[in-house]
Amino acid sequence: MKKFDLKVLLILSLGHLVVDIYQGALPTILPFLKERLAISYAAAGIILMMANLTSSVLQPIFGYYSDRKTKAILLPVGLFCAGFGFSLLSLPIHYTFLLLFVALSGLGIASYHPEGYKTASFFTGEKPATGMSIFSVGGNIGFSLGPILAVCIITYLGFSWMPVIILPSLACTIIILAYRKAISIPVEEHAKVQASAHRAEPGTYLSLSLIIATVVVRSWTQMGLAAYIPFYYISHLKGDALFAGKLVSTYLICGAAGTLIGAPLADKWGHKFFLVISMALATITLPLIFVPFIERSYLIFVALGLQGMVLISTFSVTVVMAQKLLPHRLGIASGLMVGFAIGAGGIGVTLLGLVADRYGVPVALKSITVLPFIGFLLSLFLKYKE
Repeated sequence: MKKFDLKVLLILSLGHLVVDIYQGALPTILPFLKERLAISYAAAGIILMMANLTSSVLQPIFGYYSDRKTKAILLPVGLFCAGFGFSLLSLPIHYTFLLLFVALSGLGIASYHPEGYKTASFFTGEKPATGMSIFSVGGNIGFSLGPILAVCIITYLGFSWMPVIILPSLACTIIILAYRKAISIPVEEHAKVQASAHRAEPGTYLSLSLIIATVVVRSWTQMGLAAYIPFYYISHLKGDALFAGKLVSTYLICGAAGTLIGAPLADKWGHKFFLVISMALATITLPLIFVPFIERSYLIFVALGLQGMVLISTFSVTVVMAQKLLPHRLGIASGLMVGFAIGAGGIGVTLLGLVADRYGVPVALKSITVLPFIGFLLSLFLKYKE
């Protein structure tokens, strides 16, 4: 077994950070794309749908491709394509080309994730969740930095200067290539392991399905809160937009912290046990944000921060669980967890929109409170060997 290698994990995490910058930045520049090409809101929605399809839902395909042969080249190629495709979006182009560039960037993002998670798993040693959390938190940070970076470029340089956003991609691609030998060693070992692949144990795919369902519910909760907290505080409570933005930032930052804090505990207490506890605590803490004296005071930052920390603390843990269930299909396991399951959770946010249109934003937001409980029930029936 490979030893815990912090240096390589940090390099892979940096790549994760960079590719997710482009995933996080797209919604921020969407209004500028809409204005430049004079497209409808429906057409703008198709752009996001294309991004979600290519960057998330298709990840298991790249995972399957990665598992068949050693494909360490997916790391630098994915990094470059993610930045290159995104950097072309500000050019005065036709809508069809815009979708193609979004797809190119999305495919780069999709190709990096399964290969990155698979490669990282070989450097986690006897602390799989802890090591995977170091890789995972890079994505959390990158997703948060994306909107900030895009806004800074647009504000200080102008939208036409958006191509400079490719610079992080270029720099990180060079770093990954410079360390290609160190990173490719475990991938070669993985090819040898695959040669001795055996059939999955009975119940493996049922357990995997339960983990996927739990991640879908967790993702639905996470994305739903991030999307509808601003609407709730601005439209329903008549609050300040900046205050609402700070709430979302607090929620996401505490989620990233939870990823790092929770992983060592999961390694110590057991992955399934930690997943059950996390979903139980998320079920208990989520209703707190709607208590009147909390939602109308600065205590809401504490409540939301606590919710983000306990809910997202299992982000890397569920990836490790899927990889242990499919030890010879690490790429597919990673793609299913990080791509398909999270992408499917994002689709659930669309359903919340239908609820909001019909019954109002408060009902849509409060309906999310039942989701962690569903995740808790699903985790209880999960059969998993540590």
